[in-house]
Formats: sequence, structure tokens, C-alpha cells
Amino acid sequence: MDELARASLGTSRPSLQGLTPRELVILRLISRGESNKKIARELSISEHTVRAHVRTIMRKLEVANRVQAATLALRNGLAVS
Repeated sequence: MDELARASLGTSRPSLQGLTPRELVILRLISRGESNKKIARELSISEHTVRAHVRTIMRKLEVANRVQAATLALRNGLAVS
């Protein structure tokens, strides 16, 4: 459902509250523009695990891509630093 349709129905995207602490860390790194490879190195986890977290984050936030997830994070006050 696109943003215009959501607005007309009076619904909005989920907040970041449904994300786990680890997902919030990964979302913050995504919002900084980091690649899965760099996130994996920084957090000492595999790229496969990062991809799984990214998929879960996108599903929970009901977004189609990383850019939308990062934009939503920034709009909800998730600091980039």
C-alpha cells in the first residue's frame, strides 16, 4: 500500500518501537549508508545474519527497501551518529 493510500485510510507506518535493540543498531547503521558487509564487520556477525535482520526490519516497518527504512528511521529520530 503506498503512502497516499495509507493517508486516505488514516493509517501510518509502524513506529520503530517494534524493533529489537539489535535491529535498531542495524537500522542506525543502514541510515548511515553502511553496506551489509561493513555492518557485519562492525558487529562481528555474518553478512547472512545482517541480511536476515534487514529483511525483518523492512517487514516490520512495512518498507520496500533500505532507503525507505533509513528515511523512516531518521523521521522517527533515530540518530545517524
